[in-house]
Amino acid sequence: MADLAPHHRTLLGRATIGDQLRRHARTRPDKVAFVAYAVDGTRTETTYAQLDERANRYAHLFTSRGIGHGDRIASMARNSVEVVAAYYGALKIGAAFTGVNPLYREAEIGHQLRHSRARLVLTDEAFAGPVAAVLPDGAGQLGYGPELDRLLAARPTDEPVADLDENDVALVVYTSGTEAAPKGVLIPHRNYLASTAPAWGWGLATGPDDTWLFVMPFHTIAGLGSMTSLTLMGATLVLPATAEPATAVGIIGRERVTVIAQTPTFYIALAGQDGFGPESVGQVRRCMTYGGQIPPHVIEAWSAAAPEVLWGTYWGQSELSQLGTVGFFRTLDDVPDGDPTWIGKPVTHLEIRVVDAEDRDAEVGELICRTPSAMLGYLDDPERTAEVFRDGWVRTGDMVRIDAEGNLFFHDRLKDMIKSGGMNVSSQEVERVVHEHPAVARAAVVGMPDPYWSEAVTAFVVVQPGRELEPDELIAHCRERLAVFKVPKAVHLVEELPVDPQGKILKRRLRDGAPA
Repeated sequence: MADLAPHHRTLLGRATIGDQLRRHARTRPDKVAFVAYAVDGTRTETTYAQLDERANRYAHLFTSRGIGHGDRIASMARNSVEVVAAYYGALKIGAAFTGVNPLYREAEIGHQLRHSRARLVLTDEAFAGPVAAVLPDGAGQLGYGPELDRLLAARPTDEPVADLDENDVALVVYTSGTEAAPKGVLIPHRNYLASTAPAWGWGLATGPDDTWLFVMPFHTIAGLGSMTSLTLMGATLVLPATAEPATAVGIIGRERVTVIAQTPTFYIALAGQDGFGPESVGQVRRCMTYGGQIPPHVIEAWSAAAPEVLWGTYWGQSELSQLGTVGFFRTLDDVPDGDPTWIGKPVTHLEIRVVDAEDRDAEVGELICRTPSAMLGYLDDPERTAEVFRDGWVRTGDMVRIDAEGNLFFHDRLKDMIKSGGMNVSSQEVERVVHEHPAVARAAVVGMPDPYWSEAVTAFVVVQPGRELEPDELIAHCRERLAVFKVPKAVHLVEELPVDPQGKILKRRLRDGAPA
């Protein structure tokens, strides 16, 4: 390779996320990468060639502002193709990308921008003011819109010259903070090329012929990570302006969406829409779900509307670059042991153990992992990184059961295990029983401080519309099905449960006494 120019030598054997977008632009330029819907219903298509061209313009714009290898670019915006182009533009020059939760207030925004040391922040107009109010010294700010379009139009579309490799940080993803302050997870390019995207192909049966309804927010690992895997594979992503259920049902039918991935909350909401039926969702082939359990009546509703639908349950973590285990079923009869806590089996790139407190192999214990998809660590947090990386394994903090066939069943987060009267109680087990009551729409169970029990098993319940439920009735229901120490000591009926943008219940909010 001595006769090659340095840039050509770099490109010859390099494997980074941006390189794959360049390859798509060459080999399948007219393949639709994104179908986006604006708030007013306007529909636009973006091909892989167009996305690559836009990303290159962003890359040159960033370079012109002195941003390059090792720097970080932040984005606070709703999902859009512009965010994707900016993301790829950052990665093409060796910068890392971090998304800021659009629901954050100024103090939370400021913390993430300072902690991530963002050199530039891109914002939707609605978030420009809050970001400007807390912008760290030395950081710049640009707004998605006409002025940014003008700046980009003046930039070249050729591939940027940059010295980077697969071990450079691509994503700084902040954890959801469902139990503690968010942590900045450092994820390199290598994870997606060597492990995460291939695991999506083999484990989730994903490929370029898929059309995904994509409503996962780009500031999360579910959103940014899934978008990365899907675009690396050359799939088509449909981006609605809103995840409002009635609108989503219409788009699923219009775009002939074949795959959906969302939390149980979303499937529950879609199944309750007037437009839900074979005409709108009949072509859906896979419904992936995570972060909770799908109620049986929702599975029945979807199976009636889309007879060929295959349900996928999967588990993952930001620390593992998202995907860890997966399992498929058509009806609950297909689920091993009939246990709704089933999260499948490990994907091909994941080694696992289930261990007790002394690190001995156990049937029920903490799930620990080894994988090429493991994060590099937590940004500026060596202490918590060391806690998670111990003895060559990633400590997930999740309690699971493993059976003789290698099936995994999720028990609880270690931090969500309730210590009540000297006994361990799985909040997930109690929640399953609570959900069996026909008047319950959704529920969460936590341990609340109690002078006698240490932690009192406490249920927060949203009642089905048109139904009535008394706390004593639900307690009696649980008493018939659970050991006495697992029965809720209190039931609080609430209008809604606090959730993050993915629909995951924020149990720390419940423990702090803020049920809604």
